[in-house]
Amino acid sequence: MFKLFPNSALLLLRFTFSALMLTHGVPKIEILFNNPTNFTDPIGWGGLISLILTLFAEIICPVLIIIGFKARLFAIPVVITMAVASFLIHFNDSISIKEKALLFLFGFTIILLAGPGKYAITKK
Repeated sequence: MFKLFPNSALLLLRFTFSALMLTHGVPKIEILFNNPTNFTDPIGWGGLISLILTLFAEIICPVLIIIGFKARLFAIPVVITMAVASFLIHFNDSISIKEKALLFLFGFTIILLAGPGKYAITKK
């Protein structure tokens, strides 16, 4: 009786999660030009490398996911970044603090597993 729209739902998921992720990534550009070495270094590669990887995952990847270009592939860096944020950066914080990172982690994991849907540049 009711027709489901899984491709529209995947488009909505890709767009909303990626657009919201951009609101976290874009402000970090200022850190790149001001003092990148003071950026959090959870994996021991240095603040600048951590910042560049975070900017890639929080700006470049979401833009590509919005248009549906290799969404599964570009969801991987976002999932890794949100796992690091959830389980390393905010490990000792309350759930109310780490909640956003966890929500992004699960949202982008769904994109990774389900793919971009029909309304995408590439289907994988």
